[in-house]
Amino acid sequence: MNRSREKSSKTKSVILLILTGLLWSTGGLLIKNVDSNPLAISGIRSMIASLVILVALGRPKFTWSLPQIASALSYSATVILFVSANKMTTAANAILLQSTAPIYVALLSAWILKERAKLLDWVTIIAVFGGMALFFFESLDSRGMTGNILAVASGVTFALFNIFMRLQKDGSPMESVLLGNTLTAAIGVPFIVGSLPSPSGWISLFILGVAQLGLSYVFYSEAIKHSTALEAILILMIEPILSPVWVFLFMGEIPGKLPMIGGAVVIGAITIRFVLRNLAGRPIFLKYGVPRRSRRRNST
Repeated sequence: MNRSREKSSKTKSVILLILTGLLWSTGGLLIKNVDSNPLAISGIRSMIASLVILVALGRPKFTWSLPQIASALSYSATVILFVSANKMTTAANAILLQSTAPIYVALLSAWILKERAKLLDWVTIIAVFGGMALFFFESLDSRGMTGNILAVASGVTFALFNIFMRLQKDGSPMESVLLGNTLTAAIGVPFIVGSLPSPSGWISLFILGVAQLGLSYVFYSEAIKHSTALEAILILMIEPILSPVWVFLFMGEIPGKLPMIGGAVVIGAITIRFVLRNLAGRPIFLKYGVPRRSRRRNST
């Protein structure tokens, strides 16, 4: 009976993780379809997502600790920077450069958490920075280059979000994400004045808030209860892979060859690092939340 229940929970977890990755991957396409100020897009999207998360969460438990506030601030910065990057550079560049966040976690942990980076971390860091360099060898105008820089910055702030989550002893990612979305809404919503989207833009904003950010996080928080950290990481790699695909199919945006090679290096290096860390029994960091060790099943 227990085995049957565990198998059912595992199947549900995998399905929810796939749905989460699919929803997250639509961000670039939907953001590009909204003809409005990036701050306004961030604000409206987060306002809608806050309501969805609040309904799912029920009664949030805010501690107002320094790590929780810092988590919310870094989350808000990540959302704004990522939306701005998507409006200025290709969706592929935006998501792949943001996906370098685990490398900044390794670098910043040595400073903030006093955790020394291992040889594997340094090899991965060198590989990822090498891949990132290819993004900037592409012929870009000043707007595209600025978008790339904002995407890199979103990776740094995303890393800070994960680190500050670790500093919360009983930190719940849902409260921090709710607080971060509320802050983003407060900052961005006023910018909608004078920058009203078209009807199709409003539809995209609604989907961004309800599904791409709101429901996806609800799915994710449920899925990780019954999956190993490595399973979550590997399944969710469909986000950076599919994001540029959707934009190409629906908007005809073609990423450059060098960024695609660089992106393959980045994703490959980070994935290999996660696999090797898992084999060594070391903590693996999920996209939103505290570190988890890979669960080892009993053979009985």
